[in-house]
Amino acid sequence: MGKSDKTEATIENRVYLFESLAAAFLEKASADLAGKNPARRARVIRALADLAFVSCAVADTSELSPKAVRKKVMNAVELEELLEPEAASLDDDEDEPHAED
Repeated sequence: MGKSDKTEATIENRVYLFESLAAAFLEKASADLAGKNPARRARVIRALADLAFVSCAVADTSELSPKAVRKKVMNAVELEELLEPEAASLDDDEDEPHAED
């Protein structure tokens, strides 16, 4: 497999993984994404970004074991939390019900 073929396969894998993960997630979170609460919308968008990251990490590391891929993703998450602590502390507006309520 040439470099171009591998790149195309990786891109296809990224798209397939993200599409599958995002569809399942949005089935439960669509009300928050379409809702009026900016904090909830921001959390859903952030979760979609995290799903995209995970999809890329999995597709780009097909030569690694699942445990190694998990470690790579968790290290990235831990590093991001250190750099952006306010992202984890978004307040919830209790006036608007959650999508699952």
